[in-house]
Amino acid sequence: MPKDKTTSNEKSPFDVGDTVKFKLEKKEFTGTIEKSYTNAFLIGFKSNDIELEDKYHDKVVINNKNLKMVKKN
Repeated sequence: MPKDKTTSNEKSPFDVGDTVKFKLEKKEFTGTIEKSYTNAFLIGFKSNDIELEDKYHDKVVINNKNLKMVKKN
């Protein structure tokens, strides 16, 4: 049987510009997909927590399995 060469993101319902929810350090955030990788997305988000902002600089890479759609672009 030939191996399926499509990446997870090609099968994914998410696309660049979509608004998604995700968990980071046991807190839920909402952000916008900025870039697509093989099995994950770069998410831009805002946080009022100074420690999280210093650690992540308002961007994080999240596996596509850990995202929930909020608003399609």
